[in-house]
Amino acid sequence: MPWRRGKARRTFSATGVVAKRRSPKHAVLEKQSYMLIGRHDIENLMGLDPASACLPNSLGPPNMENNASDAEGVEVELEISDLLMNLRPIKQENLIRDDNKLILLASLSDSLEYVADSIERQEVVTVNVTVRSTEILDLCSQMHPIGPELMLGKACTRAANQVEENNNQKNPHHARMSSAPPKDLVSFAEEYRKLAIDCLKVLRVEMQLETIFNLQEMTNREYLEDQDAEEPDDFIISLTAQITRRDEQMAPFVAGIKRNYIFGGICSVAANVSIKALADMKSINLFGVQQICRNSIALEQALAAISSIDGEAVQLRLDRVRTYYELLNMPFEALLAFIIEHEHLFTAAEYSSLLKAQVPGRDIPVDAQDRVTQILSH
Repeated sequence: MPWRRGKARRTFSATGVVAKRRSPKHAVLEKQSYMLIGRHDIENLMGLDPASACLPNSLGPPNMENNASDAEGVEVELEISDLLMNLRPIKQENLIRDDNKLILLASLSDSLEYVADSIERQEVVTVNVTVRSTEILDLCSQMHPIGPELMLGKACTRAANQVEENNNQKNPHHARMSSAPPKDLVSFAEEYRKLAIDCLKVLRVEMQLETIFNLQEMTNREYLEDQDAEEPDDFIISLTAQITRRDEQMAPFVAGIKRNYIFGGICSVAANVSIKALADMKSINLFGVQQICRNSIALEQALAAISSIDGEAVQLRLDRVRTYYELLNMPFEALLAFIIEHEHLFTAAEYSSLLKAQVPGRDIPVDAQDRVTQILSH
């Protein structure tokens, strides 16, 4: 269904807030994703991530120009992924999990940006501001501040009240403001927009953490299958269903380009976690390799089904996972020839994990590590 701002407001007003009021209060802003976006290292990397080009800035519309090269973008993705992976094991209680709360965050972002746009266009319509402010107040009343630098609930409440107060004092008998908004409203517009961006960042990090939470199960089992499985692992089925469901539920509130931002960080994290899982995997056989390849295909299909996602980029990253695990099926000399030809495709640590993996029936010479190290050192 195509995204339309007006429809999103009506749907949210009729269902989202009511559902939230009926649920018990929960400090969603104490969850891990909220804490992480305030971390200096992660905040800086998210700013460098080419995906952030779709986000609006404090001056208004998004800046779609991106001068970062593909290689630099991949490097930033990898750094973010490594930082998030260092938080393992991800615990379920540290994730939001509740789809309704995530939908509320998506709608809150839309609400905040709507008011900021209205103020900056000097076209704040009284009835719209009143309706939207009520929505924002209802949302923010359910949330707790995540720290002195964001104070989400308090900031929203203060800004929403100020919009209505200024609007009523300036032009009580007319629907449209006829002059430039005062400085305090401009500052609130900037604050609204920053908070709208923070909501999207939280949603992106939350989906990345969910991905790690599910895929960390790879290291808790042995991939010694006795036959070719017909289905992906249960944790992959759970993750792909979650991705599809959340994309569909957020679609009325979030434009396609921003859904790409929310879900677009999953692929690089999934690829990184999958490859690095081999180092902690006890053992794996031919059918186990096929199972992991099946998992990556299922994830690729789920992500490619999101209309705003770059399917080619998804395929490229998850093809790398399949290539990596299929190397376990090669005799050592064939693996050595591959490394000579593709020494930069994987890191030295990743090549080392291929040698150390316990694969029944595979013969690895005692000097294998030294020979690989010599190749990679040239």
